Amino acid sequence: MNSAAIFPARSGLVARAVDWMIRHPAMFTFLMVLPISLWLGIVYIGSLIALLMQSFFSIDEFSGVIVKEFTLGTYAELLRPANFDIILRTILMAALVTLASAVIAFPIAYYAARYAKGKWKALFYIGIMLPLWSSYLVKVYAWKLVLAKEGILTWIFEKLHLSWLLDGILSLPVIGGNSLSVSYLGTFIVFIYIWLPYMIIPVQAALERVPGAMLEAASDLGATPRQSFRMVLFPLALPGIIAGSIFTFSLTLGDYIIPQIIGSGRLFIGQAVYVQQGTAGNIPLAAAFTVVPIVIMGVYLWGARKMGAFDAL
Repeated sequence: MNSAAIFPARSGLVARAVDWMIRHPAMFTFLMVLPISLWLGIVYIGSLIALLMQSFFSIDEFSGVIVKEFTLGTYAELLRPANFDIILRTILMAALVTLASAVIAFPIAYYAARYAKGKWKALFYIGIMLPLWSSYLVKVYAWKLVLAKEGILTWIFEKLHLSWLLDGILSLPVIGGNSLSVSYLGTFIVFIYIWLPYMIIPVQAALERVPGAMLEAASDLGATPRQSFRMVLFPLALPGIIAGSIFTFSLTLGDYIIPQIIGSGRLFIGQAVYVQQGTAGNIPLAAAFTVVPIVIMGVYLWGARKMGAFDAL
């Protein structure tokens, strides 16, 4: 049957536009998607391509002028001990933050998925999401005050007569500071606090999809709680953990503010990018530093997709 017979022509500009959309749904969909496609293609992907091109340039050490000739020398600079240490330090911090966030988030998410009902589940969501509604900078500076030598944490250690324990922790070389507010440990604590909600929510969603009957069946077959966790619960929750790790790992990998405010003075990738493009004016090296987390997250996302993590998002 002719579409004109089904949708008779109407008078008026708006009516004709509606008729055209009904008769050409594919073109209408294309026009709806076109603005966001142009945004992604030009602003987002275009800027990434420009960034990648800049990383293959070099800078003249004498004049400081960017030499727009293809070279891999800028990437070779990343292998210098000072620059390579920055990359390793950032990756290690991101991995530790992700691991610690998963350990802390799992029992919270499990309780919310299995036992929280009605208003208690609503309170759970409010409690998890509420910190995300406050200013990022305010939270970081608040933690700097908490972790400072004159802060409440030091005061609590003094009242408990545990100052010797805090001093012993700060004296460890791996802590990297004489105060928690300027140390690797302080940076680690703040990273976990800021990104923890991004781990809890995907894990909780994955645990809610685990049928309770499976755990009961495992128990009926003689499995201990530890065996049920290892052989049933954890494998089924793993996609949610990996989905949460995408957020915690990537956000830690590229963060600039927390290491700048709480950090020990040794640079992370985000700070290195700022220093190179700002103070040093070495745009190619800053671009090369930026490409590192992009490549790492590309490989990470590929592995996460293989493990079904995107189903838990």
